[in-house]
Amino acid sequence: MFYLLEARGFETWLVNARDVKHLPGRPKTDKLDAVWLCKVAERQMIRPSFVPPPEIRRLRDVTRYRADLVAARTAEKQRAEKLPVDAQIKLSVVVSDIFGVSGRLMLAALIGGQRDPMVLAQLARGVMRGKIAALQEAFTGFFTSHHAFLLEKMLARVDAIDADLAALDERIGQMTAPFAAAVARLAEIPGINAVAACAILAETGTGMDRFPTAGHLVSWAKFAPGVKESAGKKKGKNATGHGNRYLARVLGNAAASAGRTGTFPGERYRRIARRRGGKKAVVAVGRSMLVIIWHLLADPEARYTELGSDFHDTRINPERRKRNHIRQLEALGYKVSLEPAA
Repeated sequence: MFYLLEARGFETWLVNARDVKHLPGRPKTDKLDAVWLCKVAERQMIRPSFVPPPEIRRLRDVTRYRADLVAARTAEKQRAEKLPVDAQIKLSVVVSDIFGVSGRLMLAALIGGQRDPMVLAQLARGVMRGKIAALQEAFTGFFTSHHAFLLEKMLARVDAIDADLAALDERIGQMTAPFAAAVARLAEIPGINAVAACAILAETGTGMDRFPTAGHLVSWAKFAPGVKESAGKKKGKNATGHGNRYLARVLGNAAASAGRTGTFPGERYRRIARRRGGKKAVVAVGRSMLVIIWHLLADPEARYTELGSDFHDTRINPERRKRNHIRQLEALGYKVSLEPAA
């Protein structure tokens, strides 16, 4: 119904029914419901949900399907990795990625009927050649034709998903061509590549008119801790709530990736993870990324500026840093005396 009214040129609101169900009781008929909703909207007691433009919705359908396919491929790979274990073959213990070049050659040989551990181990390539002895031991098992049949189907499924993902990537590239500049600006943020940038734009849209400030975008994405306080006591666990799971997945992966870089977001992730754990660091860095994304999309001329991993260190008072280092050394049992350098 929303799409039909939108196509006719009406200004249509899509509203969450939860916003009106908790209101005071009243006689209920379809006609009275319509009158009641009009009064509630007139008094600004409800607000419309965020519905992106049609071209963004189509892009969102493709990017979400891609995310679901990646999850399905991961599940299929896990099944394929677990299957040889049932035959007492511990290939994953020796090979970090059984779907690499060496791993696929070995799996193909197993499916083809090869069972000799020495022959299978000799299929290793590159640095794997240094693990020949460990591979021979790993391939000593009871791999049967039953396992080969299942493994062949699993690998075929993985290859089919890879082909589908390649087609979807090509389609996404075509659909994001009109706003390629926005994709390029988002891809400058550490931890965010072109694929992640397209997924973010598919969820937030390219214009920030719907979000007056960066805080509105963060709150909509549920990356802002909830505040629950009564009688001066804070309650709850500061959970952010359930938001857009596709956007949260992309931002979580981006934050974790940025944590492995020597950049300002990476250092922010490590500083928070040391004190409060990795989960809170992911949310905090994800929130920072959303603020950056809002500014980049709200101002087409804005570009990401890297502050550097030493941003915090260069702005801490020298005396404070000196006291912290002395306190740490004294906690280790040392007596510290400082002399100025010549």
